[in-house]
Amino acid sequence: MTGPRLSSLFWLLALTNLFVGGMVGLERTLVPLLATRVFHLALSGAALAFIASFGISKAFGNLAVGALADRYGRLAVLRAGWLLAWPVPVVLLLAQNWTAVILVNVLLGVQQALTWSMTVNMMIDAAGPGKRGLATGLNELAGYLGVSVVAFVTGLLVAPLGLRPPLALGFGIALIGTVLAFTTVETGRSAPHPPALSQIFPMVTWQDRSLSSAALLGFATNFKDGAVWGLLPLVLVARAFALPQVAAVASTYTLVWALSQAVFGPLSDRVGRRTLAAGGVLIQALSLWGLSLAGTVPLAFFAAILLGTGTGMAYPTLMAWVADVSDPAWRATALGVYRFWRDAGYAVGALGAGVLAATLGATAALSWTALGIILLALTAWLRSAARPVAELI
Repeated sequence: MTGPRLSSLFWLLALTNLFVGGMVGLERTLVPLLATRVFHLALSGAALAFIASFGISKAFGNLAVGALADRYGRLAVLRAGWLLAWPVPVVLLLAQNWTAVILVNVLLGVQQALTWSMTVNMMIDAAGPGKRGLATGLNELAGYLGVSVVAFVTGLLVAPLGLRPPLALGFGIALIGTVLAFTTVETGRSAPHPPALSQIFPMVTWQDRSLSSAALLGFATNFKDGAVWGLLPLVLVARAFALPQVAAVASTYTLVWALSQAVFGPLSDRVGRRTLAAGGVLIQALSLWGLSLAGTVPLAFFAAILLGTGTGMAYPTLMAWVADVSDPAWRATALGVYRFWRDAGYAVGALGAGVLAATLGATAALSWTALGIILLALTAWLRSAARPVAELI
């Protein structure tokens, strides 16, 4: 499994993650529009609470599943996650109030924590130490390709079918993902006495300058994505973009994000992690500011391409960074803590953007989010400077 060729199991896990991402893509275009058009919510923190519930539950789920995987193995966690996928499309199709949507996003967040966390850990196991950037890059490529394709397809189906019927695609995604999970085999070994989460959490969060810098950059990346997820469809519709154009811009961002990770993940194996990761977060901030000002379809597509590129630079690189400086006995736990802080960014970004949008407008909310990301990226860059880049290769 760690030889020069990547195993068939590695590629099976990548395929599985394509469908993991598809479960999130199911919501990407449609649920913000459900909030305003079906449930008649004003643009506010309440309208974006579904993203916050997803982010918070995924963040805390990551903490739990990392420790569970180190103790009991990866495969059982992956399979449990796919069993949790089935109620999601049911509730989205039948929900009669916004509270039900918020609650099912708690379940979706846990489902994503169990499945996505395990596919990336298992692919890192299968690839070996010299190919961690490649493993994380291809894992994220598969996942966000799933997000992009399903977000685009559901957006196209709205015109002929309406807002809710396209959500039925979730049943097919859950079926295929479950079948794939139950045909996969274990990759890692459980450690007899892994360090407790209470030891690893402070190390990743503040004690180790390298690990904590990666966590801060991950938080900044999903802080941005929480704002984009909740506001971008509404901003573009308000500028008289047609719904297929909105879906195309949103899916372009996630498609470039997905594809570019297959480039930047392996590149980080050769040139190091820190510059790619921090530079990618800065590009995200600048392109988000550009997206907030884009008044035409070509400008929106250009900004979306840059936003996806910056995200693709950072996303796999940061996970490889954490894997580099973690011992195999507690690597899944360390990645779980990193993903806790990264995915907490969803909740903070969505709620913060919602509050700002309610007071200043959606365009201003995206601009202020961009400024916050710049400050976070510079802080992480300076904090990580004390550790040589060579140690992160």
